[in-house]
Amino acid sequence: MLLVGAGGFIGSILRYWVSGWVQQVTKSVGFPYGTLTVNVLGCFVIGFLAQLAESRGLFTSEARLFVFMGILGGFTTFSTFGNETLNLARDSQMMSALANIGASVIIGLFAVWLGRMLSFMIWR
Repeated sequence: MLLVGAGGFIGSILRYWVSGWVQQVTKSVGFPYGTLTVNVLGCFVIGFLAQLAESRGLFTSEARLFVFMGILGGFTTFSTFGNETLNLARDSQMMSALANIGASVIIGLFAVWLGRMLSFMIWR
């Protein structure tokens, strides 16, 4: 738990810095370029490192916890979603991969809406 927590601390700070910097550089107030950047960057990094971990056994189990769950999990959970979905597709579980995509997007958006509505109703 300490490895995941320490990595999450680092990843969350990196997300704050990178997202804020990108938002500042783009000067956009209408589109979350910072969030998009950390999500795509996180997906790229987890894909790159997962391939090294699987093909070359590069990471110990402790290092995987620190880097994958900790740093990248703190940086963006979208990278984990992308990696797990790609793993399902790679393992010929296309229905599960598509279900993960659909459920994550649709149920996730519904959960955000539901949370907002509940908050609004409680604290009008």
